[in-house]
Amino acid sequence: MQRRDFVRFTLAGAAGLMLSGCGFRLRGLDQPAIGLESLAIAGADDAFARLAAERLASIGISIRDDAPLVLNLAAERLDERRLGVLDSGSQERELTLSVPFSVQRRADGAYRLDQQIVEVSERFTVSDDNLLASDDLREAATERLRRNAVRRLVDRLRALSPN
Repeated sequence: MQRRDFVRFTLAGAAGLMLSGCGFRLRGLDQPAIGLESLAIAGADDAFARLAAERLASIGISIRDDAPLVLNLAAERLDERRLGVLDSGSQERELTLSVPFSVQRRADGAYRLDQQIVEVSERFTVSDDNLLASDDLREAATERLRRNAVRRLVDRLRALSPN
C-alpha cells in the first residue's frame, strides 16, 4: 500500500515538473491588467454591447463618452446551421456569433485596431421529441457565445496602450 502511494506521488511530482519546465501556464494567470483607464463605446446597442460594457467596467475601465479611445461595435450577427443531413430525430446544430469592432483614437481619428472581428461558435443537439427545449438550448448557447466573445474582445484590448 505504501509503495503504491509512493509511486503515485512520484509520478504526479514528475508530471508537475515536466509541465512547469516546458513553460505550461494556466490561461490568464500571468496576464497583465488592461492599461486603459477609460473607453467610450459607440455603435449598436444590443445585448453584446451591454455585456461588453459591464465586463469592461468590472475590470476597472470606466465607460465615458469623452474617453480618448472609442470602441466601435457593429451589430452582432448570429448564424445557425444544421450539421447533419437527417430531417427527423436528433439534429446537431452549430451556432456562430460574430461581432465586428474597431478601436479608434478620438483626438485624430486614427484606428488603433482596424476592422477586427470576434467570432465564436458552439455546437448543440436538438431533438424533435422536445421542440420547446430546443429554443431554450439555443438561448443558452447564445448567452454562452456572448460571454465567450466578450472574453475574447477583452483579451484583444489587453494589447492596447492608452495612447
